[in-house]
Amino acid sequence: MSRKQQRGEATVEQLLDAALRVYAETGEQGLTVAAITRASGVSLGSLYHHFGSIDGLLDALVDRWLGHLLGETLAALEHTRTARTGIRALVRAYLGFVQEHRDAARLLHSAHADRRAMADGRLRDAQEARVPPLVQWIQGYVERGELAPLETPLIESLILGPVVGIARRWLSGIDDVDLDRAAVLLPERIWRAVAADSGTG
Repeated sequence: MSRKQQRGEATVEQLLDAALRVYAETGEQGLTVAAITRASGVSLGSLYHHFGSIDGLLDALVDRWLGHLLGETLAALEHTRTARTGIRALVRAYLGFVQEHRDAARLLHSAHADRRAMADGRLRDAQEARVPPLVQWIQGYVERGELAPLETPLIESLILGPVVGIARRWLSGIDDVDLDRAAVLLPERIWRAVAADSGTG
């Protein structure tokens, strides 16, 4: 990699890091070009050169952290041998990520991220391109008879829906949620919903 490319990558990282700091401090309303260039020390021209617009920068920020989240949850699945232990590992990895990277998790679970994913087909396609390992994991355990013979999107929703819901509640600042307790209790409840002998199908 040339020095110019290295400088370009460093600039991209500066802008993404600054955008997350600004979001953490001011929320979506404070995510302006002026605030990000001031926080990063990067010029307006460089921001537009690398991202095209403030929306392009935010899309890249969401995509970056979604990659980290999916990477951690999928890595957790790799070290399991059954569907049941996989669900436990996935839930704990997801909620652990939310606790460890609260600012990034707030962005990933925000209305802004939801709107952008729905409105921008390219962003949605990029996100869905990372999901096949989870889809394959689900389908493999359906074929083995451990998970209920339901459509893959339905099983995915039954597994991730409660986890995303509790994460959103915790991230909103509601103080009636204990993520450590949820990480212990949710996996078994989710397992009962998706297990092959749960009465579904």
